[in-house]
Amino acid sequence: MARALYIHWPFCLSKCPYCDFNSHVRDGIDVSAWREAMLADLRHEAEKAANEPLDSVFFGGGTPSLMPPALVSDLLTKAERLWGFAPGVEITLEANPSSVEAANFRDLAAAGVNRVSLGLQALDDETLRFLGRLHGAQEGIEALGTAQEWFNRVSFDLIYARPGQTAEQWEAELQRALGFGTGHLSLYQLTIEPGTRFATDVRQGAFTPLDDDPAADLFALTCEIAGAAGLPAYEVSNHARSGEESRHNLTYWRYRDYVGIGPGAHGRRGGVATLRHKKPENWLAAAAERGEGIKEERNLATREQASEALLMGLRLAEGVDLSDLSQRFAIPEADLIDRNRLALHQSLGLAWSEGSRVGVTPQGMPLLDALLGELVPAALVAE
Repeated sequence: MARALYIHWPFCLSKCPYCDFNSHVRDGIDVSAWREAMLADLRHEAEKAANEPLDSVFFGGGTPSLMPPALVSDLLTKAERLWGFAPGVEITLEANPSSVEAANFRDLAAAGVNRVSLGLQALDDETLRFLGRLHGAQEGIEALGTAQEWFNRVSFDLIYARPGQTAEQWEAELQRALGFGTGHLSLYQLTIEPGTRFATDVRQGAFTPLDDDPAADLFALTCEIAGAAGLPAYEVSNHARSGEESRHNLTYWRYRDYVGIGPGAHGRRGGVATLRHKKPENWLAAAAERGEGIKEERNLATREQASEALLMGLRLAEGVDLSDLSQRFAIPEADLIDRNRLALHQSLGLAWSEGSRVGVTPQGMPLLDALLGELVPAALVAE
């Protein structure tokens, strides 16, 4: 059942040097053409996906706060007509914390957005310049205050484990961030992604990333400080007060169906994986011609779905319920997890199990990628 909708707006004012998301800089955008294409993409998915009210809508990007509020309103109105909204629907929009975009917050709230995720990324100007951000620190803090005036729920992102960053520096920044009083924080370690400008910079010796051991220490410090402030980690990089977790992202991590429209958007509906054209112009042309922007639609084998559910669910502090997955995918519990490796990693304090539920401990989360390769049977992933 499709209970979540993701809408991708691919445009940014500039490309951040660390970003490997599907984001693009364009001189001009035909908003009318994009409106019609997105509405067509919505209608197509509504015909395919079960007609169940949406629990969440998420505008991601790119920079969705650059979207005209009238377009956001049109898309939400159409989505509500096509699926209906569940009581208390969560409607999130990612935003840059610039004064120009903050000026739109009132109109975005009037359009129906009730949760905003701000890309602050850092709280000092020098780091923001290093990260290629267009806003200044004070401008970002003022935008955060404006967001808190207009939206019921506010989250913001910070990037840590930056080159040369010390534990004392990060603790001071994180404590300051917690003092702003939001109920959700996304705290990401800086990673050097292939194909980004930072990858080129590192290769050319422009800077040296923080080593793994001090980065792991900063991860542990992050969990300790945020947890003590009442925002425990409910996922590797996401911290929230109880009840303030991102319901939309939990849909992904709990491996529930969701609709994805817009360039490069992924979706899952009834065992079918959908992928939209990534390049904005290609997606727009396909949507205008066929009434949808799908590049690939693929039936997922049951074991592939189960492996995806494990790989996503083990990111969560709550872990996964093997009994539930066994029933969902008609696969014996014994085939879902390598019990010998699980026992080993439990003895090392990196994993846990309670009844049919298993998970990764906070100590194991910095090693998550390696642990997933150990815990999820290779035969399951291979199929």
